[in-house]
Amino acid sequence: MKYLIVGLGNIGPEYAHTRHNIGFDIADGLVKELGGSFTNMRLAYYAECSYKGRKLHVIKPTTFMNLSGKAVNYWMHEFKIPLENILVLVDDLAIPFGKLRLKLKGSSAGHNGLQNIEDVCGGQNYPRLRFGIDDNFPKGRQVDYVLAPFDKEEQPELPALIDRSVELIKSLVTIGAAQTMTAFNK
Repeated sequence: MKYLIVGLGNIGPEYAHTRHNIGFDIADGLVKELGGSFTNMRLAYYAECSYKGRKLHVIKPTTFMNLSGKAVNYWMHEFKIPLENILVLVDDLAIPFGKLRLKLKGSSAGHNGLQNIEDVCGGQNYPRLRFGIDDNFPKGRQVDYVLAPFDKEEQPELPALIDRSVELIKSLVTIGAAQTMTAFNK
């Protein structure tokens, strides 16, 4: 069984560890825990890891967030991974900070990275781990908010939340979506 794990984010030091790049941070945590490392390859930083007999192809697209579908489409075809075995790691404004939600399919909910994946890869039927970043910003300041680092109060909680996200991914690829959703979507 093989999976494509896609951490969404933007490349460049100015975006490192911002709310919008939490997908990159979770992908980094997963690869580090499984003893892998990323290599800059076609359209993405790529790592290959194994976990309990499952092969995990992990990418961080270098196409920028709004064009993530191009990288996802390339790598899913490269390894012949069906859409339903692609897990996208993404920030979500509609979920309170620190809450994790695994969804098996659904709309982009206004997230440009998800919308591009949907447009390029042919649908909404792929799981996504939505990491809550909250919506604590003044009207019209959404872009500034998502491209900013987490608040000083939030930063100490991030390592444990990233670890929990990694545990969710390992659960999904071993025991499946239903039990994982029961355990983690609280």
